[in-house]
Amino acid sequence: MGSLMNTVEETVTTNEWKRSSYSKGADSTCVEVSIRPTGVAVRDSKDPVSPVLHFTTQEWQVFLLGVRSNEFDV
Repeated sequence: MGSLMNTVEETVTTNEWKRSSYSKGADSTCVEVSIRPTGVAVRDSKDPVSPVLHFTTQEWQVFLLGVRSNEFDV
């Protein structure tokens, strides 16, 4: 079974990244996502040069199902 999270070294432009509409203000904690042919890349919106995490399409779909099912305490 593969790893759930893999860091990815790739160069991207800011136009490829989408930030949540819930991310507002200087103190907000948020991530940005970028849909890729191989899955979804995720990064810290406050530190766009930080390491990027990559999830396969299947891993991302399972994560979204968990979010929609309130599996996370946020």
